[in-house]
Amino acid sequence: MTDESPADIDLAAPQYYLNRELSELEFQSRVLNEALDDRNPLLERVRFLSIFTKNLDEFFMKRVGGLKQQIDAGVTERTTDGRTPREQWEEAIDKARPMFERQAACYREEIRPALADAGIRVCDYDELTPDQRAEMRDYFELSVLPTLTPLSFDPAHPFPFISNLSLSLAVVTRDDDGDQTFTRVKIPQNRPRLVEVETDGDELRYVLLEEVIRANLDLLFPNVEVVDTAVFKLTRNAEVRRNEEVAEDLIDMIEEVLEQRRFATVVRLEIEADAPEAARDLLVEQLDLADREVFELRGPLDYRELMDLTDLDRPDLSLESWTPQPHPRFSDLDATDAGIGSGASPPETAAEDGDTIFDEIRRKDVLLHHPYHSFGDTVQEFLDEAANDPNVLAIKAAIYRTASDSKIIEALIDAADNGKQVAAMVELKARFDEQNNLEWVRRLEEEGIHVAYGTIGLKTHTKTALVVREEEDGVRLYSHVATGNYHSGTAKGYVDLGVLTADRDIGQDLVKVFNFFTGPSLDEEFRKLLIAPVTMRNEFTKCIRREAEHARAGRDARIVAKMNALEDPGIVEELYEASMAGVDIDLLVRDICRLRPGLEGVSETVTVRSVVDRFLEHSRIFYFENAGDPDYYIGSADWMTRNLDKRVEAVAPVEDTDIREQLRFILELGFADNRKAWEMNADGTYDQRDPGDGHEISMQRILMEQTLGGSNTPGVHRGISASHPDVPETLLVESDPSVMAPRDGAATADADEGEDKAEAGDESDIEAVAGAATESATEPTVEAGTGAPKNGDPQHVLDDFPEKWYVPSSRHYEYAVRTPDGDRDYRKTAEAAARLVEKYYGEE
Repeated sequence: MTDESPADIDLAAPQYYLNRELSELEFQSRVLNEALDDRNPLLERVRFLSIFTKNLDEFFMKRVGGLKQQIDAGVTERTTDGRTPREQWEEAIDKARPMFERQAACYREEIRPALADAGIRVCDYDELTPDQRAEMRDYFELSVLPTLTPLSFDPAHPFPFISNLSLSLAVVTRDDDGDQTFTRVKIPQNRPRLVEVETDGDELRYVLLEEVIRANLDLLFPNVEVVDTAVFKLTRNAEVRRNEEVAEDLIDMIEEVLEQRRFATVVRLEIEADAPEAARDLLVEQLDLADREVFELRGPLDYRELMDLTDLDRPDLSLESWTPQPHPRFSDLDATDAGIGSGASPPETAAEDGDTIFDEIRRKDVLLHHPYHSFGDTVQEFLDEAANDPNVLAIKAAIYRTASDSKIIEALIDAADNGKQVAAMVELKARFDEQNNLEWVRRLEEEGIHVAYGTIGLKTHTKTALVVREEEDGVRLYSHVATGNYHSGTAKGYVDLGVLTADRDIGQDLVKVFNFFTGPSLDEEFRKLLIAPVTMRNEFTKCIRREAEHARAGRDARIVAKMNALEDPGIVEELYEASMAGVDIDLLVRDICRLRPGLEGVSETVTVRSVVDRFLEHSRIFYFENAGDPDYYIGSADWMTRNLDKRVEAVAPVEDTDIREQLRFILELGFADNRKAWEMNADGTYDQRDPGDGHEISMQRILMEQTLGGSNTPGVHRGISASHPDVPETLLVESDPSVMAPRDGAATADADEGEDKAEAGDESDIEAVAGAATESATEPTVEAGTGAPKNGDPQHVLDDFPEKWYVPSSRHYEYAVRTPDGDRDYRKTAEAAARLVEKYYGEE
């Protein structure tokens, strides 16, 4: 433990916070690992090569571009972790460089040879036979050459404009007088990057389009000598903004931003490692780049188009295909003329012939889990039925991102055509979806639908829809509150949750939110929903502080949360305070995490894990144990400053016991995963969990299996069974009076009594009296990894030292290790306990 008392620790000090940009790159390293991991099927590795390229392109456009913008503006203010924009820019670029080199080496040394062995050969041009070269020359002359526009740089021509992320060929030519000219040739994006070459056998053979162009430049540049060539790619800053306060029209402003983004500052140059020095130097000079911004790489410069290979019919090289399943509650939706009809479910959830989807939601809330459950058969069906139901009066929806062929938008148009009141909030500032959203705004307005474009100073990120329906007992509100976008495409690849509910309080809260989109102000009082930027930060802070108070009073206290990112310094500080009070904190954070787990005296009770698998983990779940009276929430917000203060977000409490049980299972399954999960160390690095010789547990695979079981088993009314022999059940679903200590001084007295017993050397566990221990609750900083003990199997280590540990009477910890000074350290797993035993007694 640290010698400092909690009061002496300055939790605002930079050493307690990791850098946002470097943490993002740690996540991208885990993404890249999916390509490096030879346990994955070959085409899945190819897919992650492509995903990594796309992700790093966006990182440089958004994050590196924003840092460069700050540097150019003279900003020197330090972030919470103590870095200036220039320091962040330098460290981010330096951290990214070896990642690109690992990607290129993986393709060159592993992926490409393995593809060739599997009959999918990506050839160098000089590997083609003479007949194949002739075929490629014909293809170039007929199908590629007419699309090319060479742009030269000489006294008669200015340096050409080079568009963002476009692949280009730098060509140096020499005329008869010996004068050299630089010309840029854009690799056309409307031609296949992987050009298929005819072969006599079953082997598939491809050559890259830039190699076809390079080999046939004599047809593009007649009567001059082609001296040298180099493939290169530019990345431009996407952080182009306008002052919304002075913009007269938001649509015009967004259109200007899109135009300015085309000509924004260059933030990265990728170029072939053997590029001619003259061409490289010219690009650096004309684009005003620093040497640090130049990435000289071997192999292809862009792996995005390799994604096309994953469409090949090669099940032997791919993961088993997955088709989203109908939800058991809605599986018989078309069985009757009117909607749902299933007599197999238990009486409290069984639908009757003639029921509508609204009858089923009114009967009991429904949890949707995508991509395990079909988006089309659930969310889309909900809105489609609303659009055509004569009893529906109004439909309102908040659209952040949606598909280019969105059926959600079509449902809103159908609803308007059927005489219903329709209001749509379409966020024009959704980065990289601005153009798509602009087109949908125009289409909706053409149909006479009222559209709100966004709010000044805020992004609308909430994923909510509201249906207003006239029923026999009056007007009823049906709500959808979700973690993911109304996007049928991403719903097949992003893991998201949504609740369909007829809860009137939630419906009335959504009425207020939608009124804000079209009205002058946002209400600051809500019945149940946590709404950013007005109530959410305060309510989450209250929940965290409440757990800390429970821990100090000796009551059960625990926080478990799943999110995309934990970035907000205020929330991090609150979690540190809670950990120092003894709260057991388990976090599933897919991406950025600024909190440092396992810091002595600060975050010893905090565990952070990240799951990276075939589907992008995108759902947000929050659990607060509350001394045996637990609270669950789901919604659109991460614990990031932008979500809590700069966006309109909605998080809903979950009160239905069945849904809570499913959320509990998802959280505990995430921590049980030992195949795709990573555990975070205090320095911000991660160690991948390894089942070793034990049973492999994969969160996403188990959820797919359970979803299939639920869809194919009569009588099942949950989306998943929420039970598995490899997954513990430590989180509470309902209030547990047996652990709900009195809310008065009695609990504190019991806690003090427990501490006295521990000091006296009694082996009764502290938690049996007073809840989670406040000290030594998780691994020391030096042991934050998740590998096996040095001496092999953890159980063997424990068997060798039986007197040094025991099983405590604890709900949270499985092992108690006696320390040399007579104290005890608590551990959750045999691996962690064995490592600690080795640390203390391994030399005996």
